[in-house]
Amino acid sequence: MRWDNLRLDDSGQGDPAAPLFARGAVTRTFDTPEFRGITFYEVHARSITNRVPGASHVPFEWTINPYRGCSHACVYCFARRTHEYLDLDSGRDFDSKIVVKVNAPDLVRKELAAPRWRGAHIAMGTNVDCYQRAEGRYALMPGIISALRDAANPFSILTKGSLILRDLDLLAEAAEVTDVSTAVSVGFVDKEVWRSVEPGTPAPRKRLEVCATLNGHGIPCGVLMAPILPYLTDSRQALDAAVREIAEAGATHIAPIVLHLRPGAREWFLAWLSREHPHLIPRYQELYGRGAYAPKAYQDRIGRDVGELARRYGIGRSTSRAVRAVRDRPQPAAPEQLSLL
Repeated sequence: MRWDNLRLDDSGQGDPAAPLFARGAVTRTFDTPEFRGITFYEVHARSITNRVPGASHVPFEWTINPYRGCSHACVYCFARRTHEYLDLDSGRDFDSKIVVKVNAPDLVRKELAAPRWRGAHIAMGTNVDCYQRAEGRYALMPGIISALRDAANPFSILTKGSLILRDLDLLAEAAEVTDVSTAVSVGFVDKEVWRSVEPGTPAPRKRLEVCATLNGHGIPCGVLMAPILPYLTDSRQALDAAVREIAEAGATHIAPIVLHLRPGAREWFLAWLSREHPHLIPRYQELYGRGAYAPKAYQDRIGRDVGELARRYGIGRSTSRAVRAVRDRPQPAAPEQLSLL
């Protein structure tokens, strides 16, 4: 079975109602507001560095994913289908049944020390967010970053979470010995859309504060402007508002990505759309009737519009007021002051 390597032991014992992969895992729930309704499956993984298939066409070859499933609960998340490999569904289960690879920091240190490892760049947060709510309790990332720092191994982090600022000192230490880059994902700044499609995430403006803080402390941070939602956040006015605020946060770069609807995410997103914006269903059928991606002409138009706005607002050309304010602040915010929502 594909997920046997994640069992804590080989006994196969446990709750007969649990998913097959979790028999023998430690199952936990926490009766606190931020974790209510979420089940955590603590597992021991056999490996943690994952090689990305060449057909993926992404600018990195290796990833680390300390979690499976994500409490951010973004209705469009492309990673939803990966939960089906665990005999879980790509909807509510993806949002509320989280696999925690509790031995991830030790595995990173071990695998980076192996003779076969050549120090390739490692990307994190590219599948599910490594700074989702679970990280506040399990704190796997400090050990992972420490291992990458000690091996002087280059890495990048993409996140929607503000918890990354807890690890600011570690990131700065790593940046002294290797290439470190970060990015936050902010596709739009509309509060109503955010609450509806990204209910478990910090607000977009909170993420842009994270961007400013990282840049202000010497950790390069750009913005993945994703996803741009057709007919919801793609108007010239909506794009202008988002790009302007991204520029004010001092983003080093901006990369716009139009919503794509792969199997798993497609069904979940369209169910949400039919409830919240049923009048848009025909338009989405027209855009996505032939596949997961919007037509190239539409994507090109969005790319041109965002590129023009990025040039207008000077993204990447100057240090913003927000970044200067963070840079000149005597001390960074204490971790207990950083809210997840």
